[in-house]
Amino acid sequence: ENISDFSLNVTDCTQVVVPEEVFFTVAAAGILENLLVLVAVIRNKNLHLPMYFFICSLAISDMLGSLYKTLENIFIILCKMGYLTRRGDFEKKLDDAMDSMFILSLLGSIFSLLAIAADRYITIFYALRYHNIMTLRRAVVILAIIWTFCAGSSIAIALFSYEAATVIPFTILFPLMMFFILCLYVHMFLLARSHAKKIASLPTSAVHQRTNMKGAITLTIFLGVFLCCWAPFVLHILLARFCPHNPYCACYMSIFHVNGTLIMCNAIIDPMIFAFRSPELRSTFKKMFCCAR
Repeated sequence: ENISDFSLNVTDCTQVVVPEEVFFTVAAAGILENLLVLVAVIRNKNLHLPMYFFICSLAISDMLGSLYKTLENIFIILCKMGYLTRRGDFEKKLDDAMDSMFILSLLGSIFSLLAIAADRYITIFYALRYHNIMTLRRAVVILAIIWTFCAGSSIAIALFSYEAATVIPFTILFPLMMFFILCLYVHMFLLARSHAKKIASLPTSAVHQRTNMKGAITLTIFLGVFLCCWAPFVLHILLARFCPHNPYCACYMSIFHVNGTLIMCNAIIDPMIFAFRSPELRSTFKKMFCCAR
């Protein structure tokens, strides 16, 4: 709806439509995979650690994103069938609720990645005091604060999304948070080598350091996947706000469905990274499947 008739007339780009079957398949796979991660962490007491709690927070964010796209497609199908109208009061409230869920998914993913990055930073550079600094109780408190803030922000942004004063901070928040996380990771890798030399004389320090760096690399992969999957959609929001009539902007916005599919792909890729990089989680998955059989 952000692309006007004028923009469509001045560009030769045609709307790229992703079949609804693809949306539902990708969304269902993302929900099931992340639900499997949550069940695995709950069942295995060895995974009751702050890092895995933050990973569960990221999994919940991915599930919300997939659930949002599923509900959105159902809403569109019902509108096409004539059971719902696009401008009714009930439909407006339903649309606001779905927008709130989408924003909650985005903010939850950003702050979960930030929490994971901070946890890895403490693990690498304050390894001997990690269990005193990052306790389970503190991790739960951090997650409670994160989700309370994200829920309040998502409701406020969804209710006032048509105000430029709200849309602009929302679109600025994404690149700022990503820049901050990137700086944190760069700082970690620049200091990791010197830190490893300082603790090299400690017992089992080399093995512990390799484990911590493996965790940092894993979470760097998470960050890269998140940027690739979410950045195109955030760019779409910026272009729709600031240059909806520009033919080049309209041409980019013609791949809106593709950008939405990328968001759901993020929910599928993250659990695969969990299983590939975490032997303990991979072992838990195998035990779950064996018991099911």
